[in-house]
Amino acid sequence: MLLAAPAASPVQARARAVAGEVPVRVVSYNIHAGTGSDGVFDLDRQAAVLRALRADVIGLQEVDVRWGDRSRWLDTAQELGGRLGMRVSFAPIYRVGGREFGVAVLSGHPVLAAENHRITRLSTQTTDPAPAPAPAPGFGEVALWVRGAPLRVYVTHLDHRADSSVRATQVAEMRQIMGRGSGPKVLLGDFNAPPSAPELAPLWRDMTDADPRASTYPARNPVKRIDYIAVSAGVRVRGAHVSETLASDHRPVVADLRLRR
Repeated sequence: MLLAAPAASPVQARARAVAGEVPVRVVSYNIHAGTGSDGVFDLDRQAAVLRALRADVIGLQEVDVRWGDRSRWLDTAQELGGRLGMRVSFAPIYRVGGREFGVAVLSGHPVLAAENHRITRLSTQTTDPAPAPAPAPGFGEVALWVRGAPLRVYVTHLDHRADSSVRATQVAEMRQIMGRGSGPKVLLGDFNAPPSAPELAPLWRDMTDADPRASTYPARNPVKRIDYIAVSAGVRVRGAHVSETLASDHRPVVADLRLRR
């Protein structure tokens, strides 16, 4: 007579579930070109904030690369990456001569590939008195290898205007681009809209909001949640929070995730 194996205890069951998963901590942070809520440019301060968060992957928005005096003509992506000892993938939105402004991914893990996708934008860098929305770069994608697990990370900065039509188009285009990628995905960004905004609703069909349950903007007295970490199937959110800091005009969002191996 064969005896049935005893049922696993809750602790054993959790251990088995976690055994096939890879932990990864991600951050999304609009760095305001390196300037804090006090109006002072200070990359050392922002690097200290990010270092304390002990992230594996960081998505940055409002990143200057030799853009101008406001950021001392520095490559702020490389400056922060160097201070943190992380790999840098920069995706410019605007290129004006040798000046660039955009988004970036910092990674503590190997970068297998990177791409700068085009999505619709209403440019702020045009002399046209009546500019029209048009495709432009600045939707960054990197393919990472995290402790034996693949991960696609996307970073974005959506249109800031009260009229949501450009954001709605951007969401549709991002969904299409992300749909072409395989495996687990994480989207990091400043969406410039609250979670309940109608233009974001299609995104929540594909992705899950990590939902830190705290506002992110403005940093000094935040009243809006417009900064996000969103994940696809194959990524489990273990927890999320908003870090209290005035190193930028936004507060960073932090999430502890688990990837299926």
